[in-house]
Amino acid sequence: MAAPGTTSETPTPSPEEQAVGMEVYATPCAGIGGHIKATPEDFVVEEISRLPTPGQGKHIIARVTARNWETNALLQTLAARLGIPSHTIGFAGMKDKRAVTTQLMSFPAPPAQVAALDVSGVYIQVLYTAPRPIYRGQLEGNRFHVVIRNPDHNGGRAEDIQDCIASTGGVPNFFGIQRFGIIRPVTHLVGKHIVAGDLERAVMTYAAHPLPGESPDDHAARSYLQITGDFQGALHRYPPHMQFERTLIAHLARHPGDWRGALHRLPENLARMFVHAYQSFLFNRILSRRLQAGIAVNRAVEGDIVIPLEAGGEMQAPEGIPVDGRNIRKINRQISRGNCYPTAPLVGHDTRWAGGRMGDIERQVVAEEGLAEEQFVISALPRLSSAGMRRIVMSPVPRIRLTGHPDGLCLSFSLRKGCYATSVLREFMKTAIRNY
Repeated sequence: MAAPGTTSETPTPSPEEQAVGMEVYATPCAGIGGHIKATPEDFVVEEISRLPTPGQGKHIIARVTARNWETNALLQTLAARLGIPSHTIGFAGMKDKRAVTTQLMSFPAPPAQVAALDVSGVYIQVLYTAPRPIYRGQLEGNRFHVVIRNPDHNGGRAEDIQDCIASTGGVPNFFGIQRFGIIRPVTHLVGKHIVAGDLERAVMTYAAHPLPGESPDDHAARSYLQITGDFQGALHRYPPHMQFERTLIAHLARHPGDWRGALHRLPENLARMFVHAYQSFLFNRILSRRLQAGIAVNRAVEGDIVIPLEAGGEMQAPEGIPVDGRNIRKINRQISRGNCYPTAPLVGHDTRWAGGRMGDIERQVVAEEGLAEEQFVISALPRLSSAGMRRIVMSPVPRIRLTGHPDGLCLSFSLRKGCYATSVLREFMKTAIRNY
């Protein structure tokens, strides 16, 4: 998949996408426009699960369908209803909020209690008991059924984009905008401040820092805290749905200046997400630079590090196979068969850098951030430290099905775990992120 050309007709990503590292498109033709998620039913996600082994045990395996629920908020709510810590609920992966999502979860609670859960917008089907919980990453991938409403162009242009993606076998494996926040794309900035050791700025970026697009009440609450620094007064202004911001604010109202303690109060998976989002931003920038340099994502160059991709396998790994003049032809044959792919780093304190041209690109992107990889050892919050990984730079997309819809177009496709639907949708739509 070559980089886009430089003609005036080449689409340019929005400033918001560029701000999170997605600086190019892979398909050179104009998009169809439109918007998604007019209703949650316009974005249906079905987890392709790895079923845990049934057996005697304390964990109840259930299929959970949620409408318009953010995963962390859903876990907190279910845990509170069951009277258990949220971290004891097992799940395989985060899901989109404005969507209808179906996934497996495990609960260390009596089956009758789980079956009796009554939460608005949530349907729970108890399946069986198991000796072990569901763990993160215990899935094959996800199936997506997405309605694009009011596109600017008819299906002919969509079919051209479909053909372009099919000819290369996939799309660049960008981390989607939801990794950073659609209304408030600041998650990676919080992570950057944590890595840099500026915990005060991390807290204030997450809890305050008002941005356009938020509701008037949310914007006013954040503005008050940003201007006054009055945590006690802010606590009464933040709406209940801003529960994680309220957690930080309540702690700082009781313990002024304890920025570390405030971050410690957040659920571990949410706190980790900040650092992961910053790693994702760096990955996106490196991937964009690769494409801008004319280096394909479905071919290896000398210096690349590739990792095998087995059925149901991981899209990332700490190690890989270096590509050199002796093995490049063999590796590119394997890439053409879908058996392995080039990678870019999720930068950490033990990053394995590529060699050659890609190694230069990787190091340059990190140098531009003004941080050293050693800073990913986070002494103030050790649980957030990260050694780093290598992640595949192409998201394989075996087949995209286009069907008509009364208000536009429906796309159906499956992706491996860890790949974002927006990486496919952005190639079709090429529009502002508010339309995603």
